[in-house]
Amino acid sequence: MKAIMLAAGVGSRLYGDSGGQPPKALLEFEGKTLMRRHIETLRRRGLEGMTLVVGYRADEIMAEAKAAGGDFVRFIHNPDFRRGPVVSLWLARDVLRDHSDALFMDADVLYHPSLIERLIDSEPENCFLYDEAFEHGDEPVTLCLNEGEPVEFGKAVSGTFDAKGEWPGFLKLGPEMGAKLADALQTYIDADDLDAPYEPAMRDVLLAEPRGTFGYEDITGEPWIEIDFPEDLERARGEILERIGTI
Repeated sequence: MKAIMLAAGVGSRLYGDSGGQPPKALLEFEGKTLMRRHIETLRRRGLEGMTLVVGYRADEIMAEAKAAGGDFVRFIHNPDFRRGPVVSLWLARDVLRDHSDALFMDADVLYHPSLIERLIDSEPENCFLYDEAFEHGDEPVTLCLNEGEPVEFGKAVSGTFDAKGEWPGFLKLGPEMGAKLADALQTYIDADDLDAPYEPAMRDVLLAEPRGTFGYEDITGEPWIEIDFPEDLERARGEILERIGTI
């Protein structure tokens, strides 16, 4: 299994867009950057390697990733990092198509390593993480279930569902679905929809497949947070870090 991690963005919702703000992947928690935490977790689980898509202040992120992982990490540079995240994931399409299992990850998440361990060990070959304890609104990306099966995915979803939970930004894909995600991403690039997020392409693949193709791992109650806004960073450095330390 190989990991694909996106760390190209500016993070303007957290710090603004002055050009001087640090990359979110280099935020430190107890003296250790998010990037180093990711790499240490993945290496402990024996992954083959990680492809890291960089853009904004790429040299700094690459230096930290090399210091933490050496040859474990290979890099793809996204010169259009101010466009949508769909571009960053599309640039890693060859990894999605290389006939091996893939673990997709966002770089701006602080979490207990058990989240990754549970996702890797989960029975479904294609598996989302899922957390029912979340604040409803326009911001969270959600996974919706009917009769225990994923049936809808994204922001501002509509419809009636048995259950709905927040997606922390991690997804496990088998070789076939990895290749189909690469094809779906290509559709957005060919349509010049370069400012799109990547979630719609994932949703396209989910909805095109028969029920049972994708599963989910319920991590409700586990400590994690995606760091998008100043209040997220404050909560990460307080509540979430404390909970991670007690497990």
